[in-house]
Amino acid sequence: MADLSIRIDFGPKSRIGPGKIALLEKIEEHGSIAAGGRALGMSYRRAWGLIDNINAVLGQPVVTSKIGGQKGGGAALTSLGITLISRFRAIERAAKIAARRHLTALETETKAKTKTKK
Repeated sequence: MADLSIRIDFGPKSRIGPGKIALLEKIEEHGSIAAGGRALGMSYRRAWGLIDNINAVLGQPVVTSKIGGQKGGGAALTSLGITLISRFRAIERAAKIAARRHLTALETETKAKTKTKK
């Protein structure tokens, strides 16, 4: 089935899409940038680079981190990070609802053309 993917462009090289949002969700779930990145198959360095990019794009931090301690470090989303996930997912749902009829039609039309070529 055809699907829709959303990316929000804040300017050249200033994009936030499903991958960065998934990373924020995993950080929230696991309480750690490293564990969030591992859950998505990426290194800590890559995960931190993506978080740094989001912070730069938005001009504010989306994750706060704690260093060391008895239980080790950790990370939590800021209120902006939580809001970003919520708004991105709402935009994504609204866009998918709006596009559903067109995606279904496109899928039907392309299948019909594929069948006539055989």
